[in-house]
Formats: sequence, C-alpha cells, structure tokens
Amino acid sequence: MIEEQGRVVAVEAGAVWVQTIRQSTCQSCSAKAGCGQGIMQRLGVGQQHGYVRCLVEDQTVRVGDAVLIGVPEDAVVKSSLMVYLLPLLALLAGAVGAAPWGEGLSVLAAVLAFAASLLLVRWYDRRHASDPALQPVIMRQLVAASVAE
Repeated sequence: MIEEQGRVVAVEAGAVWVQTIRQSTCQSCSAKAGCGQGIMQRLGVGQQHGYVRCLVEDQTVRVGDAVLIGVPEDAVVKSSLMVYLLPLLALLAGAVGAAPWGEGLSVLAAVLAFAASLLLVRWYDRRHASDPALQPVIMRQLVAASVAE
C-alpha cells in the first residue's frame, strides 16, 4: 500500500473526501534545476492541497479527523502502465507499422494509433472508476496533532 496522511473534509455514504498536503521531493532531486515541476513549486504556482475520495467501511470518521489513507501499489502500477506506456507503444506501433508506405502515412498512422489508445485509456478509466479494488481506502485514524495544516 502507498500511504498518505490527510484530514477528512467531507463525509458521504460509504466514502469520505480527504484533503492531503502535497509533499515535494524537489530538494532531493538531482534534476531540480531543469524540471518544470520544481520551477512551478519555487514560483508558488499550483495547488498545495489535493482532495481524494476514499472508501470507508464504517462511518466512524468525521469531518476534521486525521486519517491515513492507502492506495494498492498494483493499482498504481497498472494505471501508470495504462496511461503512460500504452499510448507510447501505440504511437510507435503506428509509426513503424506504416513505415513501408512512406513517411506521411507513417505519421498519420502514428497519430491515429495514439488517438485510439487515448480512447482506450478513457474507456478503461470509466469501466474501472467504481472498482473498489482500485480506490483509496482509509487505513486508520491518526492522532489529530500528527497532520500539519
């Protein structure tokens, strides 16, 4: 499980909304000088808080409670492969597959394959959006003082 601390900001039936504070690792990264994320962080651009909908089995958590949320690692890996690797492979397959018929057709095939892969990613996302195995869950409540505001 990938874990993150947060604070409950809203409660609904079977789920809660948790506000997390985005942690930056820019100070320890060797590419911080040339990274767009690091530049945006230094300029103060971008939202520092994230909001995550988490499933709960029991409704014992209330607004303001500090919680530890978790996302299954395999869900993150599968989703990352689907979002990043599939479109890249489709782009390359389209370009290489149409290469014998000329450069223009190769570019067109690459763009079409890329667009088709994005549609496939969107379909996958909509199909699995309500899958409980892929949703963040509340692992436990924390002591209120342990989460910084």
